[in-house]
Amino acid sequence: MWLSTKCVHCYYFDEDSSEIVYNIHTMNKKVITVIDLKAFYSYVECLDRGLDPWTTPLVVGDRSRSVNTIILSVTPYLKSKGVPSRVRMKDLPKGFNYIFATPRMERYIEKSCEVINTFLEFVSEEDMHVYSIDEAFIDLTSYVPYYKKDAKQLVIDIINRVKEKTGLQATAGLGDNFFLAKVALDVFAKKAKDGIGELYYEDVEKKLWPITPLNKIWGIGPRLEARLNRLGMHTMYDVAHANRDLMRNKFGIMGDQLVDQANGIDESDIHEKYEPKEKSLSFGQTLPRDYKVEETRLILKELCDDLASKMRGENMKTDLVGVAIGYSSDKGGFSKQMSLLRPTDDTDELYQAIIDLYNRNVINLPIRQVHISFGHLNHVHNIEQLDLFKDPKKQEERRNLQLMMDEIHNKYGKNILLRASALTDYSTARERHEFIGGHKK
Repeated sequence: MWLSTKCVHCYYFDEDSSEIVYNIHTMNKKVITVIDLKAFYSYVECLDRGLDPWTTPLVVGDRSRSVNTIILSVTPYLKSKGVPSRVRMKDLPKGFNYIFATPRMERYIEKSCEVINTFLEFVSEEDMHVYSIDEAFIDLTSYVPYYKKDAKQLVIDIINRVKEKTGLQATAGLGDNFFLAKVALDVFAKKAKDGIGELYYEDVEKKLWPITPLNKIWGIGPRLEARLNRLGMHTMYDVAHANRDLMRNKFGIMGDQLVDQANGIDESDIHEKYEPKEKSLSFGQTLPRDYKVEETRLILKELCDDLASKMRGENMKTDLVGVAIGYSSDKGGFSKQMSLLRPTDDTDELYQAIIDLYNRNVINLPIRQVHISFGHLNHVHNIEQLDLFKDPKKQEERRNLQLMMDEIHNKYGKNILLRASALTDYSTARERHEFIGGHKK
């Protein structure tokens, strides 16, 4: 038997029974909240139109695309009527006089920044982790005594300030750590009159353990849920009391994490920012139709142009390129990488490596997905390593030209200066530059 006091509570792990026995302490207890913007995209669209989200049947989705396009958001009014927030355009329930709003990602980012700035009126940036465009975790531990308010009242003040400044409605979860706060938001905030769910260590047995199905829990998707179900686990109680050796054998390190979280344990620290051991950049695109092998070469060139420009903007170079291709109609594909002789940020050199990989591995099938990546990224130093087998003057001229084009693109937009091939029917550059995250700006 061993004892750990790393968490804000003590717990005992009995190696014979593989079970955890708790002795909860309030000493050094953390206060974590996660705040979520309600029906964010549709709420923004209603506000900009002067409409009430609680009475308006508005859907955020691009009707100019396929009927299989998944909508981004529906208003609280539609949710209350049973309309799912994520559904394909063709599967929207009949009987509503829908108002369709084409996604405007730049506007949503702008509105999200307004919310983050509102949070910063209450807390420091170092005590906040922005999880997504509409959700953020905040460590309130030091602010509860500072403001001389209990945690829930402080969260209410923050939410009310968001409403006052932005017009947006927020809900929240409160807990002793990231995991409990997120479960409080996802499971219990929906049922709370004030929109604030709470889940603390002392609530684990009564509130966390009965939760079923398991896909209600943050981090447990349908596939993982199915694997847990096959092992006889259908509630969080089952996971909390699972044999750790079995869980490690079936799920690796995640097995221990699942058991810990089911027992309310999460040692994540908002102040420990994750730094990846190896940096990389990637771009990908699902093509609007089936592309031929020769047509896809242009897409690879355009993706390479954009990704190389992004890499230069971050003052980085790469010596590892990757290409992934997905064929149409679930006919498979390939993913290959190639190491370069020296780090480079030269678009032409990078494209040559990409097209070599592509030509070596592609087969004559319709192509629907294209993806490229640059790995082993390192910051550029003042000393430029030239290729001894090429004219140094021409290398310098080409680099200066690429840097000048980057500057023009950054100032006026990527579509202000394009290759002539962008005018061809199968180019996607102009359209892609009008999108953020796959949606119109």
